[in-house]
Amino acid sequence: MGNSKKSEADSNVLDRVLVLEMVRVTEAAAIAASNLVGRGDEKAADAAAVEAMRKAFDELYIDGTVVIGEGER
Repeated sequence: MGNSKKSEADSNVLDRVLVLEMVRVTEAAAIAASNLVGRGDEKAADAAAVEAMRKAFDELYIDGTVVIGEGER
């Protein structure tokens, strides 16, 4: 039972770290887009956010697939 609690604690730490890393990714995108907000070029702001997210994800030691769904535009 001792190992179970240790595994759960390790998992909680990992989850917390992953959540904070996702916050950093989101923050990078928001900062990049904020430089272009209000200039009338929504596509440029979106592109800046996407590029910032890609760079931030590249810094993380994770293996996964990002799936997005923005709905109809």
